Amino acid sequence: MAGTTRIPATEVTGIYGAMIKRLSKRMLGEVPESLGVFWHNRPVLKAFFGMSGQAQKWDACDRNLKSFAHMAVAATVGCSFCLDLGYFTAHNEGLDVTKARQVPRWRESDVFTPLERDVMEYAEAMSDTPPRVTDAMSARLLEQLGAPALLELTAFIGLANLAARTNVALGIKAQGFSATCGLQPLAARTAEMASAT
Repeated sequence: MAGTTRIPATEVTGIYGAMIKRLSKRMLGEVPESLGVFWHNRPVLKAFFGMSGQAQKWDACDRNLKSFAHMAVAATVGCSFCLDLGYFTAHNEGLDVTKARQVPRWRESDVFTPLERDVMEYAEAMSDTPPRVTDAMSARLLEQLGAPALLELTAFIGLANLAARTNVALGIKAQGFSATCGLQPLAARTAEMASAT
């Protein structure tokens, strides 16, 4: 990623910077290069960390479903950083990495349940401009998940869009986190699937 971001990374310094670098190394094995991009505006960085941290505490919706939804958003928007990090995170959190690997080509894959497919379709529909969420999509998910989980899933997908679109606009690309833990490469999204969204 070095040199490809639209805002050049700056040196991460100070006590707060040292804390974030240490935390990043513990969680990811290294410091993401994107941290230097966000370091230009610490209030924005803190807001992103705060929202992400709060969202990780939500527990009304299944973690695997939220993971697949986040990766479906990343595939739809084209955020390679989010896909890579999502796959790595699924592995580290003991989620279903066989399925996570297939999210970019979920429509063609036979590993997903009908509910998981509904969740990824909903995530894609929310990620389109304008969003293409239908009453039928929402009704199916409401029946299967209940109101608290659907609300959580919807908010989680909204936050995933914020992160993915921000990273794409800034030119932040995958850093290879998933490769460092020996995960197979993510399944590639086909042209037919990309045109279906």
